[in-house]
Amino acid sequence: MSLLTNVMDHSLDEGYAEAAARKQADGTGGLPRTARAKLVLAAGLVLAALVVTVGAAQTRYVAPVVAKEREELIDRIDRQTEAAEELERTVDKLRDDVNARQREALEESGDSGSTDLVAVLSGAVAVHGPGLKLVVDDAAEATTGGGTDPRETSGFSDTGRVKDRDMQRVVNGLWESGAEAISINGQRLTALSAIRAAGDAILVDNKPLVPPYTVLAVGDGKRLSSRFQDSADGVYLSVLQDNYGIRTAISVQEDVRLPAAPSVTVRTAQPRTEKDAS
Repeated sequence: MSLLTNVMDHSLDEGYAEAAARKQADGTGGLPRTARAKLVLAAGLVLAALVVTVGAAQTRYVAPVVAKEREELIDRIDRQTEAAEELERTVDKLRDDVNARQREALEESGDSGSTDLVAVLSGAVAVHGPGLKLVVDDAAEATTGGGTDPRETSGFSDTGRVKDRDMQRVVNGLWESGAEAISINGQRLTALSAIRAAGDAILVDNKPLVPPYTVLAVGDGKRLSSRFQDSADGVYLSVLQDNYGIRTAISVQEDVRLPAAPSVTVRTAQPRTEKDAS
């Protein structure tokens, strides 16, 4: 009985117990290193799979919402564009009505000729007649040119592109050479027009234009062409063409047609009355 009692009380051999205690003290007990590494790797893979699954689920949930918002935004832009175009058509009709009534009233007073001239010079009405066509375009390869930039500024890194100040000089040169009406890419110029830049784009009355820039001018075509090319602004354009590859083409036209200016609004000037003259 004492042997059975000893076996039950000491089921683990003392040598094994001593070896286990020694391994535990040395930190080598528990799972082997390979097993622990596999366990950590498995846990990492499970975590990564969980993150990918959650991300995919969120994307799947958000994608229809984003697509719907995009469609709504496009529809809203289309509606607003149509509304703006309708307003422009209404303005054109009202302008034509005002001009017709004005002309009738002046015909009754016998002073319609001066009003027609003012309307032409102000850009309030469409015009046509002999003139010239001047096309100005960027260089074929708009790169930095050599020599002295006639624009006299170091702010231009790409002298092969037509700038707003170039078009300003072209337009001013045409006015000085005797042009009676001018448009750029169908945009009628008036005394209130502004030619500005927004990045690489040229704006005429806040409307962006893209090259090539087609300038139409009403006037005595041959005389207008000759005087412009001999002027300082015509020489300036030739320098841009020779030094920087900016492309130009000028031709006399038998009949050019210019639209009316989209808006002629005077905010400060007032018509002079007989009382002011006295």
